Amino acid sequence: MKGPLFYSKILLFGEYGIIRDSKGLSIPYNFYNGALKKEENPSDEAIKSNGHLKRFVTYLETLQNEQPGLVTFDLDMLKSDVETGMYFDSSIPQGYGVGSSGALVAAIYDKYAHNKITVLENLTREKLLQLKNIFSQMESFFHGKSSGLDPLNSYLSIPILINSKDNIEATGIPTQSFDGKGAVFLLDSGIVGETAPMVNIFMESLKDKGFRAMLKNQFVKYTDACVENFLGGDMKSLFMNTKKLSKVVLNNFKPMIPEQFHGIWQQGIDSNDYYLKLCGSGGGGYILGFTEDLEKAKASLKDYKLEVVYQF
Repeated sequence: MKGPLFYSKILLFGEYGIIRDSKGLSIPYNFYNGALKKEENPSDEAIKSNGHLKRFVTYLETLQNEQPGLVTFDLDMLKSDVETGMYFDSSIPQGYGVGSSGALVAAIYDKYAHNKITVLENLTREKLLQLKNIFSQMESFFHGKSSGLDPLNSYLSIPILINSKDNIEATGIPTQSFDGKGAVFLLDSGIVGETAPMVNIFMESLKDKGFRAMLKNQFVKYTDACVENFLGGDMKSLFMNTKKLSKVVLNNFKPMIPEQFHGIWQQGIDSNDYYLKLCGSGGGGYILGFTEDLEKAKASLKDYKLEVVYQF
């Protein structure tokens, strides 16, 4: 057996901010994907993944018993598939901020949920929120606390605009221009990041009044502006606001930025060749970059591997 592919995602804007009701914009990233599979001679990786799935099934059973109104699954079929060696075959790097657990959650929901909401029906705001809530509870198994956005993006494979916690919508983004100079890219930190400890640091920081004020008056303000600029195709304002956001993150989210990247982060702000921001919760994994001139950014970052996500 081989199930349908579910893609990775990139939260272009809104990391941490969406916890405090900022806007956010999440887009599918088709470079990485995963699918449920079974095969005769499983590899060590497949056996390890199957073990993870067994624990996940136990969690889903508890979830269904505790909240039958939220979601129910064909547990007999799911258990039997897992017992006979089903695993999640994925090229999505784990701990890189591109939604590895989200794709798995989407795949399980797609195959085993009863009365599932599909991308083919009219996706009202209520249905999107219902899906997000289901996915949030399912993905909490992996992260402790999940917004449900990663699996939502992976499941629907369309850009999602987050206006606030209770207001999300499917959206269109400006068409890519493959000969455009401007680009969004990923920079590989070479370190695996862990979501839960980073979120804990953030939650602790929120106890500080000054940190909360900075979030509201700077971080959320610039994030919201970036989302609006990007969707409106106003690239001049987008780079102005991304630069401000990059500065705020460097000054206030240092624990989330691997130490060896503090210098090149500042270098981008000083030279205007590129601006860096967190991709996901940080602490490692990918760092997201924005540049008005991809060749310039590549030259400045020649010691690093850049992966282009979007060109304009």
